[in-house]
Amino acid sequence: MKRSFEKKVLLSFDPQLEFSMFRKRSFAYAALGALVAGLAAPTVALADEVSPGLFTANNVWMMMAAALVFVMHLGFAMVESGLTRAKNTTNILFKNTFIICCGILTYFICGFNLMYPGDFGGFFGFAGFGLGAGFEEGANTPGYADGGYTYWTDFLFQAMFAATAATIVSGAVAERIKLGSFMIFSTIFVALVYPIAGAWKWGGGFLDSMGFYDFAGSTLVHSVGGWGALVGALVLGPRLGKYAKDGRIAPIPGSSMPLTTIGVFLLWLGWFGFNGGSVLSADPELTSFTLVTTCLAAAAGGIGAMIAYTFVSSKPDLSMALNGILAGLVGITAGADVINPNMAILVGLIAGMLVVGSVLTFDKLKIDDPVGAISVHLTCGIWGTLAVGLFSTNPEHSLVTQAIGVVCYGVFTVACAAAIFLTLKATVGLRVSPEEELEGLDLGEHGMHAYDLSGSPGFLEESAPGYSSALATRTLATTES
Repeated sequence: MKRSFEKKVLLSFDPQLEFSMFRKRSFAYAALGALVAGLAAPTVALADEVSPGLFTANNVWMMMAAALVFVMHLGFAMVESGLTRAKNTTNILFKNTFIICCGILTYFICGFNLMYPGDFGGFFGFAGFGLGAGFEEGANTPGYADGGYTYWTDFLFQAMFAATAATIVSGAVAERIKLGSFMIFSTIFVALVYPIAGAWKWGGGFLDSMGFYDFAGSTLVHSVGGWGALVGALVLGPRLGKYAKDGRIAPIPGSSMPLTTIGVFLLWLGWFGFNGGSVLSADPELTSFTLVTTCLAAAAGGIGAMIAYTFVSSKPDLSMALNGILAGLVGITAGADVINPNMAILVGLIAGMLVVGSVLTFDKLKIDDPVGAISVHLTCGIWGTLAVGLFSTNPEHSLVTQAIGVVCYGVFTVACAAAIFLTLKATVGLRVSPEEELEGLDLGEHGMHAYDLSGSPGFLEESAPGYSSALATRTLATTES
């Protein structure tokens, strides 16, 4: 059972209105079917209900939504680069580049068919390797997904989602994890852990049968990534100098707030595809409604974080406000299609406040998260999932069922992430040496850096032999620490 089918059954923010709309659409489709019946007999199911024009419009919108979700990976890279130190920027950008490349390939090899194995209704299923089903009869006709898109578009859109979970982990373990170890973790996480977890709901698994609801991934994408990020941060430990022996917390400022701001607004833009595309068609009413609730929650999240931080400091914190926007987006993602605009503002406002408290709490617990990924994606992903049980206009959605889903995903993801991280730590090692961490992962892992920190063009090259390397190391280790 594909994600499209189960969503079209539950997608309703006003049951009475939706029933009326359904009758109107049914009449229109019936009339359309009668009109074309004499011209050509349908070759697949539902072909008589969806015109070629509507099918094309649906498919084009889904491809555009996939492109918007792709842009989110640039946003994640900018946020992570901006909130970490300049001496690690190349490393950050390399990890984000690897994630999207590896994520698409592993999703092609096995992830897609793990996540959508067919009608299995359980814990695990697998439909085989590759995308051979795309060449089967009817795979690229209106009969495939109720006229929403083709098989190829289905894969493309879902593949953009898959890599996001590992990107979330990248931010929490930044500035101290070995590049090779992270690459191994992210490969396994995207290829196996995320698809298996996703199948439990979007693939028609046991949580779907229970009535658990997650429209676009507050839990399936963001909390899954957040749980992995939490485990990674715990196993790795904090960055050097972050927590003093006397209990003081030493702030480690990022390198570029302009980059962070650009990244957040790119992510907000990408969420138009993340949530809007999750309607799984170009339905004008449902898509526009989803985008309205998404934007309202994002704006409210930013304001909520600003308000909450006034209880911490009299000086407004831009990074908290930006994370508040992301918190609002994550919070509304589970119920963007079933929570009305007024409640969407409340969901976003609470998410923005939660992210401030969560960041401060994790710092007090000495869990070092350089970009606030755990607070944004895990804390607010859980909140957004539970909010469906509180504010959904669909009476079938239950707070208890939503909580069960949160616990199931938490237990599974923590167990998998812990197994991967601890195995890597015991074998190839997980953390870079203290010397490499101080000089920066750009030099230690890549032998290069993202910015010219020498002070003037050609400065290092003009130095005496053997002097430039040591000076470069000291410059990066002291100036950027």
